[in-house]
Amino acid sequence: MTIVPDERNAPAILSALQPEPSLEPSSGPSTVLLPIPMPARLGPPKMPLATPFGTAFGAVYRGQLARSKVGRIPLLFVASFQSIGILVLLRGILDVDNSIAAGQVVAGSTVLVVAFVALNLLAQRFGALRAAGALDYYLTLPIPPVAVVLGTAASYATFAAPGTVITAVVGVLLYNLPITGLWLLLPVVVLSGVCLAGLGAVVGLMAPRPELATIAGQLGMSIVLFLGVIPADRLPEIGRVARDVLPSSYAVDALAAAFQPGVDWSKVVLDLAVCAAVGIAALTVAAVTLRRVGTA
Repeated sequence: MTIVPDERNAPAILSALQPEPSLEPSSGPSTVLLPIPMPARLGPPKMPLATPFGTAFGAVYRGQLARSKVGRIPLLFVASFQSIGILVLLRGILDVDNSIAAGQVVAGSTVLVVAFVALNLLAQRFGALRAAGALDYYLTLPIPPVAVVLGTAASYATFAAPGTVITAVVGVLLYNLPITGLWLLLPVVVLSGVCLAGLGAVVGLMAPRPELATIAGQLGMSIVLFLGVIPADRLPEIGRVARDVLPSSYAVDALAAAFQPGVDWSKVVLDLAVCAAVGIAALTVAAVTLRRVGTA
């Protein structure tokens, strides 16, 4: 005969089968059954707090800086050599007595170093990160996307900063410009770097393939070169319109004005404000694009 246990009485049957503890001493080993505590009810997982911008920026900057140390020598050489070569080339065909044109050439060549790093190299970098799927790693961290863009750009700008200073000093000495105007180099480089870094990040993040990001970055750098180095009064009408649209041209005009005897400081401040406004807008678009591309 087969006995089928009733599942409704299973707890009672199990408790009946367990031996009751005996108070009498036993000669053999005994086993004491202890009650197993029930796990506490867990609530929803808590998300980590957002990292402050300064801390996140420093972490991304140090990580990208350690990676880019391998190519720092070619970066320094290329970023400064091409701009100094343009200065030497135009020195032979430009009237040095024309201080306005000379200041334009020196300022345009200096901003070109910034464009080479912030626009060209950063577009290639973010295009490669998107192709490799590495953007998902940054999105899993509790850091602002803007810190990722600025930290990556600042790591490249660190190695390009000496080339910027060398280009400006060589240009001032080569074209007999007043060296006192170089004090404006710091705000011009910072604001133009933020502006072009945001644009370079947007180009690299929106490009569907890294090859297209490389082409777009180099094309953008060429536009900055021609519209920045050539004086505005020597451009055709369509070139002047394109120059007014290009945000880096305002940084060129601000630095070029510092080499002139009579400086219109209100116009210089306005030009730098335009760079700052475009930089903030470009970084905002880059942050939104970074989230969209990473979660796609």
